[in-house]
Amino acid sequence: MSQFKNHSLNNAIALKIKELRVNRGVTLEIFYFDTGIHLARIEQGKTNITVSTLKRICDYFEINLEEFFKGLKIKKEETKFPLLNKN
Repeated sequence: MSQFKNHSLNNAIALKIKELRVNRGVTLEIFYFDTGIHLARIEQGKTNITVSTLKRICDYFEINLEEFFKGLKIKKEETKFPLLNKN
């Protein structure tokens, strides 16, 4: 089974991660040395990260997942669920 990708969600998460990193003065290199996580592709919205990876990123910046998602702007993407749309 392939992974689901929500580009709007990935982009919103990417922007939030970059904002956290830049606001705290952490470079991509420092973040990698501290965590072993390559943020470059994540911050470009090209990677569909796992919840576990996001949790580790949040732990590094000393916030919880609830704080991370608070105020996150995510556009609704068109999704088709044929079994749910039967009349």
